[in-house]
Amino acid sequence: MNGSVFALHSAGEAADRATSGKVRRDMDDYLVIGAGLVGLATARAILEKIPEARITVLEKASDVATGQTGHNSGVIHAGIYYAPGSLKAELCRQGRIETVEFCERYGVPYSLVGKLIVATDQTAKTRLDDLERRSIENRIVVERIGAGGLAELEPNVQGVDALLSPTTGIVDYRRMASVMGDELVKAGVTLRFNAEVVSIVEEDGIGGGVVRVRSADGGEWAARHLVACAGLQADRIAGIAGIDIDFRIVPFRGEYFDLPPERNDFVSHLIYPVPDPSMPFLGVHISPTIDGRVTVGPNAVLGWSREGYRRGSVRPSDVLDFATYGGFWKMASRNLRPAVIELKNSLLKSGYLQECRKYASTLTMKDLGARSAGIRAQAVRRDGSFIEDFQFESTQRQIHVGNAPSPAATSSIPIGRMIAERMFARA
Repeated sequence: MNGSVFALHSAGEAADRATSGKVRRDMDDYLVIGAGLVGLATARAILEKIPEARITVLEKASDVATGQTGHNSGVIHAGIYYAPGSLKAELCRQGRIETVEFCERYGVPYSLVGKLIVATDQTAKTRLDDLERRSIENRIVVERIGAGGLAELEPNVQGVDALLSPTTGIVDYRRMASVMGDELVKAGVTLRFNAEVVSIVEEDGIGGGVVRVRSADGGEWAARHLVACAGLQADRIAGIAGIDIDFRIVPFRGEYFDLPPERNDFVSHLIYPVPDPSMPFLGVHISPTIDGRVTVGPNAVLGWSREGYRRGSVRPSDVLDFATYGGFWKMASRNLRPAVIELKNSLLKSGYLQECRKYASTLTMKDLGARSAGIRAQAVRRDGSFIEDFQFESTQRQIHVGNAPSPAATSSIPIGRMIAERMFARA
């Protein structure tokens, strides 16, 4: 973004605008719901096009990036896995470039450590062939290095073949979001925290329509346009706005273990197994992080609370939400075997270790140390199928991000620009 945009207001003015509490103000040009990376990047894209725009970002938490943005593995994805021509493929490829550019410009630490996708048997090796072809179609740089190359690069990892993605990296996305939020505030954007949206009403009127929003604590806002980047609450926010949607968010909990500090040199690349097509997600991988740790994970088990990151968290309303949704039970019946495997690995550390030891045989039970978790907002259709690509719902004055799981953090800057361009086209 042009640096001059971020010099429109003094630091003092910016601090005054980034406060919490009940607010009633004149009309904004744009309201953005959600201060994760996608919401912040959308506000950034609007400012880039219209520097004088009045923008308010509403966030129900007390800080930016408290949801999916702040609880992922911190990978800057290259875009290997995604269907050619999909939004995920196109936006991830561009997002990787722009994420690195953002980090360079604003001094956010990152590292292009590279990723190794490891085949542990001949079946997986055949699937690796398919991934290599898909990478070429997606215009992603990869190198087939074989078992010998794998052993040379990563002595602690075993496999019969491997694919190297040298442009995959690591970053702290929460740090990136914090920097982006600070820059937006300096440019005059209002970040309003502790503002849980409970009402959205779109009205037509002489001279143009308006979207009116109310928060749980009585705050009220009005704007010409609204963008909702609500992540784990995407379906509920769309429902509040009266949008008829064909999906429900089902939370999947991904659990990670930290290796002990003496194992922080266990790998130097991100290590991923070749995905099993019978499993809905990518499998347990080993990830160096930008702060020097090494994590192992995630698995993927049903979450009993959309935002319950602590182990054992249960929110009855969240459970009721998916338990009364027919699409959930159709999805569950299709994925019963992988669900049982993932649940076993969640309950039994030995099962989790077994997954890791398929390609890292020297890991032991004592290596699986501190535990943490992220929660993936997965949109599930009424027929029980996953929405695989990014998805958006819209009205004349609103755009709602319906489905934006990984690689949404990597793709956030071009996602934000695409949303802004769609909104401008409606103006």
